[in-house]
Amino acid sequence: MSDLSDRFDERFGEITAYLELIDGIEKLVQSGVPRLGENGPPVTAPQQRILNSSVYLQLYNLVEATITNCLDAVSKVAMRRAEWAPGDLTAELRREWVRYIARTNLPAGPDKRLEDAIGLCDHLVAALPIAEFDIEKGGGGNWDDNAIKKIASRIGFDLRVSRAVEREVKRKVRNDLGSLALIVDLRNALAHGRLSFVDCGQDDSAAELRKLAGRVAAYLREVIAAFDLFIKEHRYIVPARRPAPVEVVA
Repeated sequence: MSDLSDRFDERFGEITAYLELIDGIEKLVQSGVPRLGENGPPVTAPQQRILNSSVYLQLYNLVEATITNCLDAVSKVAMRRAEWAPGDLTAELRREWVRYIARTNLPAGPDKRLEDAIGLCDHLVAALPIAEFDIEKGGGGNWDDNAIKKIASRIGFDLRVSRAVEREVKRKVRNDLGSLALIVDLRNALAHGRLSFVDCGQDDSAAELRKLAGRVAAYLREVIAAFDLFIKEHRYIVPARRPAPVEVVA
């Protein structure tokens, strides 16, 4: 199991624990004694809905954290070998490296742009190894399956998941949206105040939320596996400079 998978499982375990809490409260309400403990406070319908709607925020955070970790893993692994120079990166990754080193995506005056360009030139003239860089994430607040495929394509690989998992994650859940698109839509509606937490969670049951979380987790696990393979096969490096695969002797 990879570090990416370990980190994902830890985060998803927190969501699973929260879903168990929601399930327990739902059963308590259905029992006709909606009270936490013998003499505890009552559980109201609005409180239950607020708890339900929070799942969408947690799932979106899981998606964004997973993609951030995957992209960071690619940029970090490209710096591990001192013999790799910027020219050894694939065209897509080299573009990301230049974007970061020269700060081409940031507003700056002429003098600052010249300073950054000279720094990039000095690095190349000195034939230095790949300097530390981050892949620009973008997509803030909008990480659905289409955005994830787009960022994968930007760094040089065609992200594919199994047909069954893709079918499930695109299956219409609500508002004519698939699982990830719905999570993005509701997360943004909550964040921007277009939707209250009470209204967001009014149509959900613990079972439905658990199914939603399961579809998202299945999709993200295959995304992680795809990134792990991309890294393992050194596909961020031009083919001529990739290390020879290690043969395992039985």
